[in-house]
This record gives sequence, structure tokens and C-alpha cells, in this order.
Amino acid sequence: MQGVPYVWGGTSATGVDCSGYIYHVFKKFGHNISRQSVAGYWSSLPQTSSPQPGDLIYFKDTYKAGPSHMGIYLGGGSFIQSGDKGVAIASLSNSYWSKHFLGYTKAP
Repeated sequence: MQGVPYVWGGTSATGVDCSGYIYHVFKKFGHNISRQSVAGYWSSLPQTSSPQPGDLIYFKDTYKAGPSHMGIYLGGGSFIQSGDKGVAIASLSNSYWSKHFLGYTKAP
């Protein structure tokens, strides 16, 4: 889905927001999850300090206070997410992402 455009509230291959991307990917791979907000996923899944590829990564205070953005952790400090430039790989070494980093949860 890399390159799929960002669409607020989107959950399909024609456009996704960050939590819609999570919903779409996990449904595609057979996980029966409900569509939630970033804060909903953050509060409903077990947090981990030892993330594995496929776990979820969260950011706070990006456009509103509290948990506000998320992606899928790829390992080595990289993650894939749907942001203003669409679905793309990003890195925690980027100062913006490191400043807003919140934590990880296990995948659904």
C-alpha cells in the first residue's frame, strides 16, 4: 500500500488515514478487528517496551493532545504509516517523530 494517498477517515486502498491503514492491513491479513481511533487502539491493546516487527507504534500531540498518530513498526527504528504524504516508511531518528513518540503496543 506504499504510496496510497492520505484520506481522513479512509479505510481502503483508495485512501487511508493512520488508524484506517492499521484497520485495512490487519483485516486484509485475516484479523477480526474493529475500526478505532488512535486513542482507541492505544488504550485497548497491551503495551510493550520490546516491540517486534508488526507491532504498532504511537505518537502523541501531533495535531491534538494525547495519542494522535500511529503506524506499524518494521524494526530497526523504522515504521510504515499514513501521513500527509500518504502511506510511507518513516524513521524514529527523524526529529519530528522522536519528539512525538509515545510507545508501542502488541499487534491485534
